[in-house]
Amino acid sequence: MSWLYLLVAGFLEIFWAVELKLSQGFSKVLPSILAVVGMLASFYFLSLALKKLPLSTSYAIWTGIGTAGTVLFGVFYFQESISTAHIICVVMIICGIIGLRILN
Repeated sequence: MSWLYLLVAGFLEIFWAVELKLSQGFSKVLPSILAVVGMLASFYFLSLALKKLPLSTSYAIWTGIGTAGTVLFGVFYFQESISTAHIICVVMIICGIIGLRILN
């Protein structure tokens, strides 16, 4: 169950980061509220995962999911540019997440 909590925390990190962008510096109310709620929910699920999982692994996976997810969301939703080097780096992050999961 801890791994599920960690996965939820990671996806919530993507959610709040996107909402943070949509809030335009906290100048739009609904995205601002959603960003803060998403942050709190993400931290909550991370804290549940940390009851059983190692901090180093959990934090790396949590931030890795958030990093890879926000890059993909930025490219496909916000039409941000991406280079081959960016793609290689995101693939390495994803490989690191998989590797950490396999080792624990």
